[in-house]
Amino acid sequence: VDDLIKMFAQVGSNMICFHPEASKHVDRSLQLIKDHGCKAGLAINPATPLYYLNHVLDKLDFVLLMSVNPGFGGQAFITEALKKIQENKRLITLSGREIRVAVDGGVKIENIAEIAAAGADTFVMGSAIFGTKNYAETMTAVRAALK
Repeated sequence: VDDLIKMFAQVGSNMICFHPEASKHVDRSLQLIKDHGCKAGLAINPATPLYYLNHVLDKLDFVLLMSVNPGFGGQAFITEALKKIQENKRLITLSGREIRVAVDGGVKIENIAEIAAAGADTFVMGSAIFGTKNYAETMTAVRAALK
């Protein structure tokens, strides 16, 4: 994963995250991201325990919680992810750090408010936007749902 981090940093990425299972040394990989002047994050799959965060919160700028099993777009949001979002937010709050909470997978107009209420502040939406005919209209509806 370290070679990929260097490559992404060199091409101008300013935010880099990886799945902790992809690195033998999560702490060192996160520091490498920071050393390249990028924001560092961990991507946590639905079945990945949050304990990966316990010893690296000081190096994180964001956590990307997957609310589907990665692999293809258009999957349904795994409702159990709401509990994980809440627990993640609790850990961050207790740490006193400014760490963004992003959610990716099955985020739609119909569930974005509930996801935000659970503690997310950043939302990855693929097919929920790009599968519509009018992107601007969809984004207006997303913003309205978050109010």
